[in-house]
Amino acid sequence: MKSTKFMLQAAVIAAVYATLTLILMPLSYGVMQIRVSEALTILPFFTPAAIPGLFIGCLVSNMVGPYGILDMVIGSSATLIAAFFSYLLRNKPLLAPMPPVIANGVLIGGMLYYAYSVPFSLTACMLWVGLGELIACYGIGYPLLRYLIKYKKIFELH
Repeated sequence: MKSTKFMLQAAVIAAVYATLTLILMPLSYGVMQIRVSEALTILPFFTPAAIPGLFIGCLVSNMVGPYGILDMVIGSSATLIAAFFSYLLRNKPLLAPMPPVIANGVLIGGMLYYAYSVPFSLTACMLWVGLGELIACYGIGYPLLRYLIKYKKIFELH
């Protein structure tokens, strides 16, 4: 029963992540991206099922995104790394949204600079991507985290 619940949670998270990313596509890709779906990266705070769910959702999103196979590998890896570290920070709610900001800022910023030759410095690419992540993870994700903590029994979290 536990594995069924785990797989169901992962699948729902993947589907919601991919749907949000694709519906808001103009905001979801580029140097200054605010991928609203990244607000969901707080979910490893509540369930380890969010780790594969976020990874798969990001992979699906990057399959149809404008950056191709490289984004599928690097972008999805950044989300996997971030989800794992957010899970490790599950006892520190204020820090739980930070791993996606750092992982995506460094990895996606680096990918855009080195692989796609965007007309900005490496530092600027990392900062712009990190800023978009900061907005998504702390502007949307952190309030969502606080809300879910308050009502975790209703949502059967923890």
